[in-house]
Formats: sequence, C-alpha cells, structure tokens
Amino acid sequence: MALKVFKPHTPSGRYKQHPTFDEITKTTPEKSLLSPIKRSGGRNNTGRITMRHVGGGAKRHYRLVDFKRNKTDMPATVLGIEYDPNRTCRIALIQYTDGTKSYILAPVGLEVGASVISTVKADPKPGNAMPLKSVPLGTVIHNIELLPGSGGKVARAAGQQAILSNREAGFGLVKMPSGEIRRFNENCLCTIGQVGNREHMNEVSGKAGRTRWMGVRPTVRGMTMNPVDHPNGGGEGRSKSGGGRKHLLSPWGHAKGQKTRNKKKASSIFIVSARPKK
Repeated sequence: MALKVFKPHTPSGRYKQHPTFDEITKTTPEKSLLSPIKRSGGRNNTGRITMRHVGGGAKRHYRLVDFKRNKTDMPATVLGIEYDPNRTCRIALIQYTDGTKSYILAPVGLEVGASVISTVKADPKPGNAMPLKSVPLGTVIHNIELLPGSGGKVARAAGQQAILSNREAGFGLVKMPSGEIRRFNENCLCTIGQVGNREHMNEVSGKAGRTRWMGVRPTVRGMTMNPVDHPNGGGEGRSKSGGGRKHLLSPWGHAKGQKTRNKKKASSIFIVSARPKK
C-alpha cells in the first residue's frame, strides 16, 4: 500500500496524499452482502444533535463484515480485495467450500486465491482465525473478541495490531495498539496478522470538499463563539475566554486531556498495565 503525491497544479493538490488503491482487485461489491444505511445527521431519536460535525456525504451501503468468524473448520478462498467506504481498512471477499460468501477484514499479506480458515488449531497465517489459547506467543493479531462468541471488537482499524505476549490462569495477556496490556479470556477468537492499509494515517485530504464527501461537516473553534455557546467564547477580539487566560475547555466543561474513563468500571480488573503516558 503506497500513497500518491500530486503536483501542485492547484492549491488543493499541494499537500494532497491519496492512496493508490494498488491492493484493490474487485471494484463491484457483493450485492447479497450489502445493507442500507439510514443517515442520522448526528441526531438522536428526539432530533437533538448528539454528535457534532456529522452530515451530508456520498451515499453508501453497509458491507456485512463477518467479525464472529463462527463458520468453523471450513476453509474459504479469497475472491477479491475491496474498498469499504465505512471503515479505514480494506475488506476481503471470501467463499467457503459450501458456496457461502462473506466479508472479512483484509490483513497485510492476504492475496487473492489464498485459503483462510477459522478453527481451534490452524496455521498462524494472515487471515486465519483461532482462539487465543491456540495462538503462538508473540504473534501479531487483530479483530479480538472481548467475550467468547461476541465478535471481534479490538484492533479493527487500518494498520492496527496487537501482540499476544503471555498466557496465565485461563487468560491471554495482549499488548493493545495503545500500549496497554489487557487480559482476555483464552477462548476469545482473534485473527492472525496486522490490519491492512497501513498508510492510512499519512493520507492528506487536500481540500475541504473531500472531507464533506466523507460526511464530515465544518468544525468551528470555541474561541470564536459567544459565551452562551462555549466555555471559551466571548471577549473583544481574540482572547482566552472573555479577555482572561482561562484554561481551554470542551463544550461540556472537561479540561482538554482530562481522563473520562470511569475509575469504577467493572472491566478495569482486566487491565494489567495501563497505556504509557505521553
């Protein structure tokens, strides 16, 4: 996966970096695995905006990705690598020996024609799924379940990877992408390999219009708002909240960088080592 750099024939092309899509082998999605998406515009069931800066964008269908990989002991062949507008990584279309088709996240190194399988004992090859108790220590994994049978929740974005570092007392110790070390039930399924499209973090949109195509609306700084709209609003000209040097806040009063995780959260007992401080 590489990035394409453009000559600055226009202002939008000066810093633009877009993917080359070299890994894409199939451009038409599988119709049986598509589902409509209802747009919310960032609003909840009462019509109030609960997620800012959401709206517009190109129309898209949701691709039904198989995060559970519960079709066990049946090999599947990779038919193609596709672009998914709903996530940062690529997806792979696979077909099982019984003719069933499915989408999975495409890890690095997965190619068309390769065989993947979900089983208790499998070769640690990219795309194969197996429980943590069967994965060799030090293996790079992704799409990890939080509870057995719940479907993969952890490490699913482009370029993400976790490492199985140890096993003890029925749990696997996994080093998360953030650096946190967390315990997972050893029966939780995971997929071998690193999620593809590793250069996604280096993409540069180049212009505001492309951001709008993706459904992201403009973001206005709090300092430019009125005091009724934001804690940092108000003041004559540029000021830190009304002429003083007030600490910058979010619209709801949280200091920037303040930890918002509940210290009494039940799942905290599974955290062996917290993520390193920046």
